[in-house]
Amino acid sequence: ELKHGTNSLIEEGTLVAAASTQPDLFAKTISNIVEVKARGAFVLAVTCEDNKNIEKTADYVVYIPKTNPFFAGSLAIIPLQLFGYDVAVGKGTDVDEPRNLAKAVTVE
Repeated sequence: ELKHGTNSLIEEGTLVAAASTQPDLFAKTISNIVEVKARGAFVLAVTCEDNKNIEKTADYVVYIPKTNPFFAGSLAIIPLQLFGYDVAVGKGTDVDEPRNLAKAVTVE
């Protein structure tokens, strides 16, 4: 997910949200976190409560309850949505009427 263009956008102070919910991919996700941190990113990780190894690499970790890996992604999005909401409110953005909403909804 971080190859080519996406990786080139990361610079000092960029916030990267890393969802690490699949046990088979924990090591690969940690490798990606190390890569973006080398470019100066600040990493917010969302992971299952049994993945404590991520604390060594991520700057901040939000834990979700351990669940079936098929449902973990749906569970991990909740704290990320709340974080996005809080950031938008903190910036003074109107979260109830985002700009260009009508255009995005009505254009076919």
